[in-house]
Amino acid sequence: MNFVKKLLGYAVVALVCAGILGAAGYYVFDARFAKQSKATASKAGHGKEGEKDAHGHDEGVKLTDAQVAAAGIEILKAGPRELRDILLLNGTIQPNQETLVKVTPRFPGVIRSMRKRLGDKVKTGEVLATVESNQSLTVYELKAPIDGTVIDRDGTLGEFASEARPIFTIADLSTMWLDFAVFRKDFAKVRLGDAVSIDVGDGGPPIEAKIDYLSPIGASDTQSAVARAIVANDGRLRPGLFVSGRVVLSARPVDVAVSTGALQTLDGKTVVFVRAGEAFETREVELGGRDVDWVEVIFGVVDGDLYAAKNSFVIKAEIGKAGAAHEH
Repeated sequence: MNFVKKLLGYAVVALVCAGILGAAGYYVFDARFAKQSKATASKAGHGKEGEKDAHGHDEGVKLTDAQVAAAGIEILKAGPRELRDILLLNGTIQPNQETLVKVTPRFPGVIRSMRKRLGDKVKTGEVLATVESNQSLTVYELKAPIDGTVIDRDGTLGEFASEARPIFTIADLSTMWLDFAVFRKDFAKVRLGDAVSIDVGDGGPPIEAKIDYLSPIGASDTQSAVARAIVANDGRLRPGLFVSGRVVLSARPVDVAVSTGALQTLDGKTVVFVRAGEAFETREVELGGRDVDWVEVIFGVVDGDLYAAKNSFVIKAEIGKAGAAHEH
């Protein structure tokens, strides 16, 4: 009887131990499973977030044509360009001195009439003024020797006129001198015949010309010498106004170039926003040479791609807004 009780006691103890071990194993398995599941879920979550970032960068933003116009975004086409080494010069517009005439009285006398005013256009032989000679007391006429415009008038009615002082200055303004100041460090760079692109400052297109004259004499007050372009005047050029010029020192053609205004930095990478339908795609680019206005693209943009040039920063700002919205 005692033997049977002992056997039953051992059996109960064994069952209890087995239950404890089973429970412990289940707990360990469950903990490992939970840990693994949590890690998997975390990994999956990171994968989705990375995918979202990738979409944010690859897809860019969608903007309609109306939105593009309202934001002032300029759309240009990538393609071949000529990169130029440029020297910037400042200059002034001068009348062409070779087509300018100063009109003086033949004999000293009193001015009896002034027929023309400053800015008047005159024809050859047209009467400018009349003067009464002091010697003969007869009245004679001062006539225009050339076709042109009165750019200076120095005389009034009843005033004494001397043969040593011009009363009128007449200039043919169909061509003008554009005189640029070249400083001594740049003397060797500028040569006769160099192409120069001239910005008149009136919002119109630049005037393309060439350097026609280089002064052998410098100016003591500015410590510079004159480089001159002789330019046909369509009415945009007025004596005394300032202009700026870009002298082309050298030029190199490239297969694909974009405007320097198109370049933006996103996540530490240089990018260009390329138009695709109503969306702007973000393209990481590899760049080559550049000048003031254009930069060569070796990789990332191809010939014919439409891209955002002026105000491209607006698209970068929109991408930033979209990224912030996804994070929230």
